[in-house]
Amino acid sequence: MIITKNKQRLGDILVDNGLLTTVQLEEALRVGKRTRERIGKVVVNLGYATEEDIATALGIQFGIPYIMLTKSIADTEVLKLVPETAARKYNLVPVTLEDDVLKVAMLDPIDVVAIDAINEITGYHVEPLVSTETEIAKAINQYYGMEGTFEDMVAKAADNADIELMPGEETSDKLHKIAGETSVVQLVNMMISRAVMDGVSDIHIEPDEDTLRVRFRIDGVLMESANLKMKMHPAVISRLKVLGDLDIAEKRLPQDGRFVIKVASRDIDVRLSTLPTIFGEKVVMRLLDKGKMILDIERLTPVPETLDALKEVVKRPHGMILLTGPTGSGKTTTAYTLLSMLNTMDKNLVTVEDPVEYHLKRVNQVHVNPKVGITFASALRHILRQDPDVVLIGEIRDKETAEIAIHAALTGHVVISTIHTNDAVGTVSRLLNMGIEPYLVSSSLSCIVGQRLVRKLCESCKQEYTPEPELLNELGVRFPVDKVPKFYKEAGCTECKGTGFKGRIGIYEVLLPDDTIRASIVALKDSSVISDLARKRGFKPMRIQGVKTAMTGKTTLEEVLNATQIFE
Repeated sequence: MIITKNKQRLGDILVDNGLLTTVQLEEALRVGKRTRERIGKVVVNLGYATEEDIATALGIQFGIPYIMLTKSIADTEVLKLVPETAARKYNLVPVTLEDDVLKVAMLDPIDVVAIDAINEITGYHVEPLVSTETEIAKAINQYYGMEGTFEDMVAKAADNADIELMPGEETSDKLHKIAGETSVVQLVNMMISRAVMDGVSDIHIEPDEDTLRVRFRIDGVLMESANLKMKMHPAVISRLKVLGDLDIAEKRLPQDGRFVIKVASRDIDVRLSTLPTIFGEKVVMRLLDKGKMILDIERLTPVPETLDALKEVVKRPHGMILLTGPTGSGKTTTAYTLLSMLNTMDKNLVTVEDPVEYHLKRVNQVHVNPKVGITFASALRHILRQDPDVVLIGEIRDKETAEIAIHAALTGHVVISTIHTNDAVGTVSRLLNMGIEPYLVSSSLSCIVGQRLVRKLCESCKQEYTPEPELLNELGVRFPVDKVPKFYKEAGCTECKGTGFKGRIGIYEVLLPDDTIRASIVALKDSSVISDLARKRGFKPMRIQGVKTAMTGKTTLEEVLNATQIFE
């Protein structure tokens, strides 16, 4: 990295950015001349600016990004590249390694001696980032010593007697103190870091009678990760509350918060929820990896006919596309993928969501906030005055929102939304039960997509086999004895950590209403009648589509059965 120094002096940059007055700068220069200290340190010592202000200004001066280490988690493998003695000697912390470039947070980003030393130690090209002296010192104390596995870290932290509080001692001050203990910070950092690296969607921290259990949800399945001693409970919960900006002393009421943290250069949005239980507060963290979401329709499912139907429906100039399924079935990913296919410079795309999970370029995203009167319905009314071409509604929950969405679909807009029903056909009944007129439902619907997520087989260890006839019968499929296609099952290897699965994939049913189906809706026909009509016109229920997905070798028949058996 070639560092190009801004012609402006650091003091002038601080003045130009309103962080320092001319009089204060002159005073700092006089003090610096007498003490022979750098201008930045003098300004901080005089109380004229913060360390963060100086680091930001240095970043401007040298064209180097400023990194807030307290909002980042370094990769433990990267930390091993630089010995603790070198990190302390040169006042720096290695952060990420990308394509043979080692990014290092430094107090002095133009310290060529330090840069050359780290280059020689690691063998990698060093790219400096700017941070503060306090943050670097804290990071060195927190990160170095994080040796061994997550289980080792748990054992080390649990053995630290300084964090135990006796009943009645859990005051706000003491909770804040133990939340800042190095061992607790290390433990929480390691917990989040490991979860991100393992592809965890949720972290559950739940107190029991004599243990504090940590469970990770991976590919939709909860697995026990570690057990802590109950004396760790106040410290861990307090640390998470500090990160989520929650009331650290309030333990009687549920609380919700969020924070953004970097893990190995990836921005992780963490949604935090606390819940009082009989043994103490339980915390659940939802991890949203902003860099992991790939909006590629080809990755949604391996079934070509489903992809062709979705590609065709987004080409329509208006109409409502409804995505249905339970919580955690991937509706948001499908909605964003369809939205991305429509995201061109000549279209105005607006969303109203609760909450906004991922930020999309060129899309105007509105966050629902009932406290100030921004509901799905009220936001939609204003959005329709904003000349939209495409509108995405996070969820249709009530009659008012449904009516406005249908009105938008009937007046030349493409509307994409989600709704909670068990299957595609059942969505019609749900809208009618909300009180929507049948003719409005019939004329506005462009497509209804029912979906579930199933675990993907690990490509490194999946095994071919012939399923038992009973399993095929339960799924409702028939094959000639001598023509049963190839199916695969899980085995388990180091690549998938012994589970046999790695990642998840969608199974879909796509209902495209034609004139006959629309007439049946207007005539208030039962769902079973509409389902029979749809099947005669080529509609494939979710279970059949799931079997087709299994035939591609992407998942197992058991996964399809578990995902669909309740609803078929």
